[in-house]
Amino acid sequence: MRINGITDIFFDLDHTLWDFDRNSALTFEKIFSLNKVSLDLEEFLFHYEPINLDYWKLYREDKVDKATLRYRRLSDSFDRLDYKVSDDLINKLSIDYIAYLGTFNHLFEETLDILDYLYPNYRLHIITNGFSEVQYNKIKNSKIDHYFKTITDSEKVGVKKPHPNIFEFALDLAEASKDSSIMIGDSLEADVLGALNCGLDAICFNIKNENVGTEVKQIRNLLQLKNYL
Repeated sequence: MRINGITDIFFDLDHTLWDFDRNSALTFEKIFSLNKVSLDLEEFLFHYEPINLDYWKLYREDKVDKATLRYRRLSDSFDRLDYKVSDDLINKLSIDYIAYLGTFNHLFEETLDILDYLYPNYRLHIITNGFSEVQYNKIKNSKIDHYFKTITDSEKVGVKKPHPNIFEFALDLAEASKDSSIMIGDSLEADVLGALNCGLDAICFNIKNENVGTEVKQIRNLLQLKNYL
């Protein structure tokens, strides 16, 4: 099961190392309080989280732009709850969400342990589809920036995972070869298949125990990477 010859490990950030759902919930709790939005947070998140994922898929496919994603994921969620809110407030919440998201920096429980384990023997990197101004704050504020040699974000490259160009860009930036590199992320489509189709090996962080097929290397816990690396 162990993979030999690996020198460079590329990680996704959100939902892989950085606990996006937990930090996002805390952010909404704060900005709803600041803006006096009277909604049950759990009920809002129940609708918002799948809507957000759908818009991120459209964003990856270049079917919506960043401004549309930020606005519509909120407006659609409020519509689903039949909660009347002005466009001005939606825009204010959208701005506040980005401003405060990086101030909550819970990592998955095993993140620091696995980074400490890998760091002495591999060069570590990040490839993320997140927005530049937010992702760098997340990495810095959660105090994991020193682990990573390079950070590649989709806005810098101009394309998003699973587009092969973002993987090629990251490899060039890292001065790494495909044969000695591996990608680790939670998204089967963006991280795993994107990497495999580009010629990199990949491991799916299948924290939600979804059906990703028996051919795909997968882990349910970050520490299970020790079985491969």
